[in-house]
Amino acid sequence: MTRAMSEEVGRATFAGKIGFVMAASASAVGLGNLWRFPYLTSHYGGGIFVIVYIILALTFGFSLMIAEIALGRKTGKSCISAFGDLCAKYKWIGVIAALVPLLIVPYYCVIGGWVTKWFASSAVGELDTLAADGGAYWWNFITGAADGMTEPAVWFIVFLLLCVLCVVIGVDKGIEKLSKILMPLLLFMIIGIIVYEMVAIDGIWEGVNFYLNPDISQLSGGTFLGAISQIFYSMSLAMGIMITYGSYLKKDVNIEHSARNIGVVDTGVAILAGLMIIPVAFTMGFGDSKGMGLMFNALPQVFETMPGGEVVAPIFYLLVLFAALTSAVSLLETVVSVFVDLSAIRRRKSIVISTVIIVALGIVSVMGFGPWMIDIGAFSQGAGWLGIFDSLTNSVMMPIVAILTCVFIAYVVKITVITDEIKEEGASFRFEKPFVVMIKYVCPFLLTFMLVFGLLDMFGIFSLY
Repeated sequence: MTRAMSEEVGRATFAGKIGFVMAASASAVGLGNLWRFPYLTSHYGGGIFVIVYIILALTFGFSLMIAEIALGRKTGKSCISAFGDLCAKYKWIGVIAALVPLLIVPYYCVIGGWVTKWFASSAVGELDTLAADGGAYWWNFITGAADGMTEPAVWFIVFLLLCVLCVVIGVDKGIEKLSKILMPLLLFMIIGIIVYEMVAIDGIWEGVNFYLNPDISQLSGGTFLGAISQIFYSMSLAMGIMITYGSYLKKDVNIEHSARNIGVVDTGVAILAGLMIIPVAFTMGFGDSKGMGLMFNALPQVFETMPGGEVVAPIFYLLVLFAALTSAVSLLETVVSVFVDLSAIRRRKSIVISTVIIVALGIVSVMGFGPWMIDIGAFSQGAGWLGIFDSLTNSVMMPIVAILTCVFIAYVVKITVITDEIKEEGASFRFEKPFVVMIKYVCPFLLTFMLVFGLLDMFGIFSLY
């Protein structure tokens, strides 16, 4: 596709480095940071998981992020076209990568709908309803036992429409400006809640010690497996997002510096989110709440019993809504970009096509907790179609995409194609030697470890946990 045609069908660019870093950071900072990281940290023994995660994020995650951003900028295309442009017979890798956000964004918007509902309910003084009967309201809500299946479907649509509005406005005027506003606001709100908790809650420092003090006896193979899988969630890797955002990046922006800033922001928010959630949950007796229950079951009960909880709860769910929205927007943008590049259609038509598909798959996820419930063991995670989509993408497709990306870069097109792009216009690349080792050897090994043992655990054959 020529540059003129790209502009005609809607290929856009970020206005500058700050906008790119903010947008990519906003993409990375989402439910993975505010929901998944805290419960995994709690489950894997607190401080030791945090240490392992930080080390892997700054090496493994940083290397994959650099590779994906450079791949996108080198080709100026979304994931399918990016792989195909560099080597036509390997375009199929991009197809698998493109399917990941297409399957994730519908159920992500379903969970975003739950967050929107929890914010609205807590904001109008219904925290007691959310916390009633040991937090059972959440399960009753999503299964239709509370008010039928119409309400969870409506909240899913509400959240999706917010995402579509941001994408319709565009990359520089919508995504970039939204990120510049919401990211600082999100950080301000997290820090504000942390300060309040440290002052207002008696005994919270015992929970802080559990969170920050590494206990080496808690270290296991499962700790590494959990940390690697969390990096995919937290840093938006192996789902085409960083390739797509890289394709919007100007040549004069330093990829290494940008990726480092994104990683620091993302990891910092995850650490702060854990500090905001884990000590207070630990203090209130919810030390190991694994899964969705930590946010939708346990935390309403925590807020109901803590001083000023009726004020803190809506602020907390608002910041989770902000984080979920920015990540969902990046997922939707990736899907839209694929249709633009593949079909040379205008951006708005691509948004319509993407939205129709997401509504269809999202309704399947919503109804999968009710009349369309399906149970195929660990693969569905007790969450119907939502659990199936989640297992398929996060336990199977994303590790495979990341392995194939490393092999493609290192052994098909040669790694110098990526390193030369990173050093475009005289940019420095201080991490070059470690990057080559990571992409050629370390990342494929860790990814294969994650894929194999994740599947063995899923099917009950062997577990590292």
